[in-house]
Amino acid sequence: MGVSHISNRSQRQSHRWSRRGLLGALGVAPAAAVLTACSGSAGASEGTEGAAEASATSTPSAAAKKPVVSVTPADGTRKAGFSSPVEVTVSDGTLASVKVTGNDGSTLAGSLDAARTRWTSVRNPYSGTKYTVTATPEGAAAQTASFTTRSPGETFVGYFTPEAGSTSGVGMPVSINFTHAVKDRAAVQKAITVTAEPAVEVVGHWFDDTRLDFRPETYWAAGTKITLSLRLKDVEGTDGVYGVQQKDVTFHIGREQISTVDLSSKEMTVRRAGRTVATYPVSGGNAQHTTWSGIMVISERFRQTRMESSTVGLGDEYDISDVPHAQRLTTSGTFVHGNYWAATSVFGHQNTSHGCVGLHDAKGAGDASVDGYRFYASSMLGDVVIVKNSGERTVDPANGLNGWNLSWADWKAGSAV
Repeated sequence: MGVSHISNRSQRQSHRWSRRGLLGALGVAPAAAVLTACSGSAGASEGTEGAAEASATSTPSAAAKKPVVSVTPADGTRKAGFSSPVEVTVSDGTLASVKVTGNDGSTLAGSLDAARTRWTSVRNPYSGTKYTVTATPEGAAAQTASFTTRSPGETFVGYFTPEAGSTSGVGMPVSINFTHAVKDRAAVQKAITVTAEPAVEVVGHWFDDTRLDFRPETYWAAGTKITLSLRLKDVEGTDGVYGVQQKDVTFHIGREQISTVDLSSKEMTVRRAGRTVATYPVSGGNAQHTTWSGIMVISERFRQTRMESSTVGLGDEYDISDVPHAQRLTTSGTFVHGNYWAATSVFGHQNTSHGCVGLHDAKGAGDASVDGYRFYASSMLGDVVIVKNSGERTVDPANGLNGWNLSWADWKAGSAV
């Protein structure tokens, strides 16, 4: 029995020591050793912190997260809208840079918010364009995305006067006629600017929903350079109808020539830079067909042209195939032109026309000695012709390029911005 007791105790002791040896071999201190080695509250805290660090290192959910970039429109979109800015955001990080490039070579500039987690383009993307977005988070590799904007359905353009690169007289407005009626006049006008060198205030005026003209308060100064900037691409002029033009064009103003036709004295006085350079006897509209009064601008010029009374509502009163030196003053058919079929004695003495202003001329438009030829040779598009004492009311400002008949206040009242 005693031997058996000693044997059992020895076995228990051997088992206890072998467990300690196993723990030591595994590098894990037994509880008693931990307490002996790390006494006091500070030691206990350090031990807890070390355990927490070990736990954080060994737990995947607590690992450092990588920044994730999101793009609007979403990556891979094939028919994205083009009426909102492009937006790039990042989670679990900040943005170092963003670049947005179109397949047409254009780029979209943008700006970051204060937290550098959101980038927004300063303008909308263009329609019908594929864009590549390259976003680089701080301390991480660049991430890319791409999308393609849809093409607009119906479109409109604006046809402008004068022609690009041309030189005109001081009365020439910048006149734009749109191919589709404009509902959102403010949006369209904001997309068009007209600037002048030397600088002067230039304001737009809507005559109707398809015509927008620009002019300063008084005639342009001689030698002015005018720049028309069209930024109409993707501007919604009316529901579902978008502009397509994105261009700059320039015009120039030549010398100042202003001619005044007095149909009481039946004389036209031509002045350049304030100095009289010529005086011509004329014949204006008769009592039944009076000539419009007011300020008019030469909008078309023809060395010879056909004039038919039926085109201006006068039946078959005349049809002249070779009217010489004709210069248009109104859309409705008022011209200042040469006249070879009336007696020379008419000019300066009688008003006999159907509303035009006539000067003595020769058939064939080749005689440089006659008044019609000389006035035509001295003129250009955009020159001002003022008619007074005609017995007729002032011409409608929309009848031709004749907005100068509106006061500056009335002109500005027709602006949409």
